[in-house]
Amino acid sequence: MTTQYTIHSVPDTVDDALHRLAEQGSKSINAVAIEALARGLELNAAEATHNDLDSLIGTWQEDAAFEQAIADFERTDEASS
Repeated sequence: MTTQYTIHSVPDTVDDALHRLAEQGSKSINAVAIEALARGLELNAAEATHNDLDSLIGTWQEDAAFEQAIADFERTDEASS
């Protein structure tokens, strides 16, 4: 079971560092924050098992064929209003 937290009044320096580390490691802010909390509490952050899509962050590649295939979804059918 996992627990969710909401953290208020995060200092700008902490926010900046979390964003920087997330971008450098191609991770989510959430993953970086959990790792930082675990390190601060002297816990092994590797114990957490995640079934999310964090590994895909920053991997999108433009593909003209894909864009063409989904172009129909951008159109609005005026007759159905």
